[in-house]
Amino acid sequence: MVSVREEVWGHYQGQDIKRFTLSNDNGMQVSVTNWGAYVTSILVPDKNGLIEDVVLGYDSAEEYINDCCYNGATVGRFANRIAGGRFQVDGKAVQLSVKQTGGNKGNHVHGGEVGFNKRLWQAKLIANGVEMHYLSPDGEEGYPGNAQVSVRYSLNRDNEFTVHFSASSDKTTPINLISHIYFNLTGYQKRNIEQHKLQVNAHKIVQVKKGLLPTGKLIDVTGTPFDLTSPVALHRPLASMHEQLKLAQGMDKAHGGFDHTWVFDQYDGKLRYQVQLSEPNSGRVLDILTTQPGVHVYTGNFMNGSAKGKQGKLITFRSGVALETQHFADSVNHPGFPNTLLRPGQAYSESTVYRFGSKH
Repeated sequence: MVSVREEVWGHYQGQDIKRFTLSNDNGMQVSVTNWGAYVTSILVPDKNGLIEDVVLGYDSAEEYINDCCYNGATVGRFANRIAGGRFQVDGKAVQLSVKQTGGNKGNHVHGGEVGFNKRLWQAKLIANGVEMHYLSPDGEEGYPGNAQVSVRYSLNRDNEFTVHFSASSDKTTPINLISHIYFNLTGYQKRNIEQHKLQVNAHKIVQVKKGLLPTGKLIDVTGTPFDLTSPVALHRPLASMHEQLKLAQGMDKAHGGFDHTWVFDQYDGKLRYQVQLSEPNSGRVLDILTTQPGVHVYTGNFMNGSAKGKQGKLITFRSGVALETQHFADSVNHPGFPNTLLRPGQAYSESTVYRFGSKH
């Protein structure tokens, strides 16, 4: 049996920020909020039955309003980067908002300066979960069309947490929705993620250049730090001096990190098992199934401890790893990438299942 509890968690411009907690009989709990459609916590047992939170985030609604790092956010309309914020639709140029400062200056990133993670969503209870809706008006952050966007969160008795996105638009617009959850399977961020083991069913990654913008080419991972076709402890590839890793250099100036998209070997738009993350001490295992064509792995390279997370712990370099199932960055400017343009009359629909377990 799965229960759902609703509570008022905070306020924003006179409106209630609500938190919803999904619970099953195994002790697993997932909390989400209608502010930015964030996933705020996932509590799951370790190999000894100890139930702990395995995602980064904050203790209060106010901290999510001021979030620096998309800690569990729904990102859109288009996650990741669009070069120069420019693309064409049927020969007509479109200009989106762009970053004014920082390493992504001049590019459009994660839906813009006020993306979906900075909006209050409408929410309603459904069987085994909650559904949230947001109307993104024509011209918001430069995007064409009124886009009706929904995210449905649900939990089952098999410790599977499902995130399902759907959208429609009255004008052709790019859509690439993701749930930007940072995982740390040690529980309550006891250690960093360098001992976590990661496996991805992918023999290629999207090659990037300065600014982490795609070149349009794919790189074979064989013989590189990006070969995760079998489980690899993250500290091993992250210690490499590979040129692609250096492009994602953050707080550790000696090394770079993962901020790259793996291209799944098998992709047909159907739900498929693609990723596994495990942590040896806790025994926790996360299997990810998705309909998306790839996963963007980000190892928290730019987290600098300026933000306090849950229990007052600082969110620092390598505190968590984001596993963002998605289409590819800048797809609107690379015809060889899977299509991300949603046209009137079409329905956008993508699902990701996070299945939690443990092993001794």
